[in-house]
Amino acid sequence: MSTPVTPVHTVRLILGDQLNPQHSWFQHADPQVVFLMMEVRQETDYVLHHAQKVIAIFAAMRALAAALREAGHRVHYLAMGTPASVQPLVDNVAQLVQGYGAAHFEYQEPDEWRLDAALREYAALAEASGTHSSRMVSSEHFYTGRMEVRQLFAPGKRWLMETMYRQMRVRHHILLDVRGQPEGGQWNFDDENRKAWPGVPQEPADFRPCHDHSALWQTLQAAGVATFGVPAAHAIRWPLDRGEALQQLELFVAHALPHFGHYQDAMSRNAKRLFHSLLSFALNTKMLSPREVVERVESAWRCGGVPLAAAEGFIRQVVGWREYVRGVYWAHMPGYEAHNFLGHTAPLPHWFWTGKTHMACMAAAITQSLEMAHAHHIQRLMVIGNFALLAGVNPEALHAWYLGVYIDAFEWVELPNTVGMSQFADGGALATKPYVSTAAYIDRMGDYCAGCRYDKKSKTGPHACPFNALYWEFYERHAAKLEHKPRIGMVYQQLKKMDPQSKQAILDHARWLRADLDAL
Repeated sequence: MSTPVTPVHTVRLILGDQLNPQHSWFQHADPQVVFLMMEVRQETDYVLHHAQKVIAIFAAMRALAAALREAGHRVHYLAMGTPASVQPLVDNVAQLVQGYGAAHFEYQEPDEWRLDAALREYAALAEASGTHSSRMVSSEHFYTGRMEVRQLFAPGKRWLMETMYRQMRVRHHILLDVRGQPEGGQWNFDDENRKAWPGVPQEPADFRPCHDHSALWQTLQAAGVATFGVPAAHAIRWPLDRGEALQQLELFVAHALPHFGHYQDAMSRNAKRLFHSLLSFALNTKMLSPREVVERVESAWRCGGVPLAAAEGFIRQVVGWREYVRGVYWAHMPGYEAHNFLGHTAPLPHWFWTGKTHMACMAAAITQSLEMAHAHHIQRLMVIGNFALLAGVNPEALHAWYLGVYIDAFEWVELPNTVGMSQFADGGALATKPYVSTAAYIDRMGDYCAGCRYDKKSKTGPHACPFNALYWEFYERHAAKLEHKPRIGMVYQQLKKMDPQSKQAILDHARWLRADLDAL
């Protein structure tokens, strides 16, 4: 690492998911402040990441560094392939703070517990030794503080996203009428947002930008960074900066949001994006703020451009679910990733890395994930997550896969969604029931079943859809832990009414399936 030649007063660290050029740090250029950004193996290697995820984040980091320099700020950028890139992040911080002779070190609050812990420990040691002062500041991004959700729910009180969501709507006056009541007379229009897509209206054109990051990809390969998925380095479809993210937001509002509400849970092998925004990468790297996204969507409804149900459904995902899962994450860390309420231990089938399975729905969802570094929430929850839960896959292994494969996956948002919502591994702290289904739901919401090797209606036999037998055997296997939980009783009533011989055949078939998941 080259030694800085011009001393500064303060070193400020910018992490790879803190790419907000509107942060108050950047209001005025100060030659006595240097901004530190780094591409380090610690961040590429803590889990195996999709190639597009690494490329897109580093490309966006480099773009922000260039924009800051152009605005007159001093930036010290540590690029991949340099000796510093193989050092721990905090070691680089220590060397640069010392090299610059800085009296102060500042960093924005990290969103992942592991980085928060490392930087807090470093700051405490620096303070104790008297080498320099350290200060953590707000990222100025979220509606809520880290611990606000935990403080909302008293000990023993049921945690419900809907409770928080309504409070957030009132506090920030979102979609409220002049009396302070919810527009349209109700808080939630979810019942209107569960339609299968009939093929019309057509999926809009891909309005995301396209970049050639081949040179950066070559740098990553030369440095030995391990990744998976399709790199598509010559045609990365993820925004490079805030300007492109804002353009994507406008195009989403104009062309996709009007239909988002009805079809947000729909799936189709013929339309990978449907009417989803694909803004989560820009949001989770902080190119966009949740406030401006919510305000833009609400404005589109008030101007008559989109139905209320579409606007409310999208806003609920941002101001409700996104803020809620962040609160759940900070309330339960560290250790949340190790929860395994149902004791599932099966390894991920090998086809999670290839998409080569005979189940058409799983093949489509996983292949799309490997090709795009993206799949929408129903594909993640009710196809991939549904199968993993029914099959008894180890939730920590699935968590690592989700964290790596998706472009928008940072632990604060991905971990609660996987361990809590998808895999019920926290025993119901997040979700009110296991999100599992037979083939009937997948067939109702999508077109994957047509032409699949497996028969969506059969429960047993070599061509029976695995989801069917696995569904019933899952509940039978976990009866002791699930039978008395709310919202599940009907399943056990159906199990008790089953013909004993037929039931046993279903259970035997499911156990046979689980004995060799790789073969499905």
